[in-house]
Amino acid sequence: MKNKKRRSFQLSEKQLGYAMVIPSLVLVMVVVLWPVAQSFYNSLFDYRLNDPSRSQLMLSATIDLERYVDNQFYIGSQLDSLLESAENEADAETVKGIQQDVENYHAELISDETIKTKVEEIDELLASFTPVRDSELKYSKVDNAFAEAYQGALESHAAALADIAASSSDDTSGQQFQQASELLASTAGNILNSNFIGLDNYGKYMKDQRMWKAMGNTAFFTVISVAFELVLGLAIALLINRAFKGRGIIRATVLIPWAIPTAVAAMMWGFLYDGQSGIIAHYLEALNLITGSSWLLTTSDGGMFSIILADVWKTTPYMALLLLAGLQTIPQSLYEASSVDGANRFQQFWSITLPLLKSSILVALLFRTLDAFRVFDLIYVLTGGGPANATESISVYAYKTLFAQQNFGEGSVLSVIVFISVAIISLLYVKLIGSDLFDGRTK
Repeated sequence: MKNKKRRSFQLSEKQLGYAMVIPSLVLVMVVVLWPVAQSFYNSLFDYRLNDPSRSQLMLSATIDLERYVDNQFYIGSQLDSLLESAENEADAETVKGIQQDVENYHAELISDETIKTKVEEIDELLASFTPVRDSELKYSKVDNAFAEAYQGALESHAAALADIAASSSDDTSGQQFQQASELLASTAGNILNSNFIGLDNYGKYMKDQRMWKAMGNTAFFTVISVAFELVLGLAIALLINRAFKGRGIIRATVLIPWAIPTAVAAMMWGFLYDGQSGIIAHYLEALNLITGSSWLLTTSDGGMFSIILADVWKTTPYMALLLLAGLQTIPQSLYEASSVDGANRFQQFWSITLPLLKSSILVALLFRTLDAFRVFDLIYVLTGGGPANATESISVYAYKTLFAQQNFGEGSVLSVIVFISVAIISLLYVKLIGSDLFDGRTK
């Protein structure tokens, strides 16, 4: 028998391209798009971890069954004792009405078999002093209209008992009525209304002066720092691209600032800017470039100058590295031919270097603009956004709202705004400037 040659599995060029791109697309969806989608979903709620009534994402009314069952256990006995301590018939009738109303609402609540089963199970756990750890058991959805009516009735009854307590002539009886009032008010707090607010958070931040100030600070920081980094980075790239003795050591030395972690660099610059012992502050004051040694970190203009200077020092080597890679792709023969034609250094730079380096400049500007717009660690460590939010970027504002205030709903709005801003910047580069990059490659 002749061995038949098996035909090997092969992909077309188009299929191979898709196969190589798919892993990157999946990674982008998991790492970038999914968190952004989750942030957008969170932004549609009044979601606050520091408020028990808003610590869950609730599309409909929800009741905290663990606390409700715990309170319900004491409501009956307290209302019975109030009947005995009532000073007059009117107070006794009020207590009877409250007792009947609460029982009716409770009966309507547990008419749902699912809720009834949960209540019985929670009651058994509480009787054995076992905490409820299952969130599905702890919380249960209820009808919005019923939740609103029940909560309103409990609050009304709590106010009625508080009035009786205030008018009671017997301190003991008044204290009992006050305790019962607080218990009913606490039970009303166990009923959590839906915290879905749609796009209200976005409308709020469109009118938020602090948000617009943070956006302005971010845009100003981005434009100024990237502009200085481009000029200095290009100058450094042109210098280290030339052949001279010790070029390798100079290149490695230039990259040191970029290799230092940003948080460490920010702390280092904080010491240099210090009004009492900072050497940078001392020499700038001695040269009459600033009004005082404390100006750098205690004034709005000084704070912005400080973070821009630190960022330029930190990331200029990165810009130089990208531009150096572009310079090394330019054929040396072009410079030799132009020298023969009598072109000087400036003419060579303007007619050869800049046009052929344009694609590298665009890529470097894109990377640095996106990175600068998302600046967080440098500002947070160096100035904390101060003084008086003068250096607060949009990322720092989002962090403070999310973690310091634990307001995940509004903090997610700011995160989405950062993402949209970065996406717009990317589209502007690709659509308005990036087309020249591809046109240059096809020539």
